Amino acid sequence: MTTRKAPAPDAVIEEIAQACVLMRTRLISRVLTAIYDAELRSFGIGAPQFALLVLIGSLEPVTRADIGRYLHQDRSTLTRNLKLLICEGWAKEIPEEAAGRARPIALTKAGQDLLRKAAPGWRVAQSRAKALLAKNGVAAVMRVANRIAKS
Repeated sequence: MTTRKAPAPDAVIEEIAQACVLMRTRLISRVLTAIYDAELRSFGIGAPQFALLVLIGSLEPVTRADIGRYLHQDRSTLTRNLKLLICEGWAKEIPEEAAGRARPIALTKAGQDLLRKAAPGWRVAQSRAKALLAKNGVAAVMRVANRIAKS
């Protein structure tokens, strides 16, 4: 009986598998999102919606275009995410502050209350995320994200 050797891995595939920043950042993103989702679920909100509410609250009133630029997010994805927040009554358009076609968005009282109520869950998730990333990892993530936000 002859045994067959497994084919040698393709050098390009091996290079990508070992060094791809995209693969690693997507893995980190999925794991961190799951941590925050788990802690925020009992408050009736997911991590992506929570992050969007925080952004709106920190910039309000803010236009869709400004949110999209800040998040580097395409219009259709942003519209879908904002629709959920508005339908849940956590955010609202402010027509009286509209300039042209831009309709500024702000948190409602319910959105503000939700963020305050969910803060303990966020704090637990934040602690878990920091433990996973360690001090240097947290510093690196904050440094890169702040640099992107300024661009």
